[in-house]
Amino acid sequence: MESARYLFRVRHLQEVSAHVRFVSAEPLLGPLGALDLTGIDWLIAGGESGVGARPVSPEWVTDLRDRCIEAEVPFFFKQWGGRSPKAGGRDLDGRTWDEYPLTSLAS
Repeated sequence: MESARYLFRVRHLQEVSAHVRFVSAEPLLGPLGALDLTGIDWLIAGGESGVGARPVSPEWVTDLRDRCIEAEVPFFFKQWGGRSPKAGGRDLDGRTWDEYPLTSLAS
């Protein structure tokens, strides 16, 4: 989901029976102000990469991170984006955010 235009997808996701419900907000191209994290187990955010990549606003990313902290939803920040996926790095406010849900997909 790249912008608020697609928030309806989260409402559908919240109704689905699933072991882990996660939102992939990438490439993040706009704020997700009305995003409801009820029933969401994980949020992944990231900027766009490749030729012609559109920039992601730090405010959009920090808003999602802060909302995840408040809702106790693990937050994973994949990249700032740019010409290549590693161009802008992954640092957000002095650290990387590599959180996973308790029913970890990483194990």
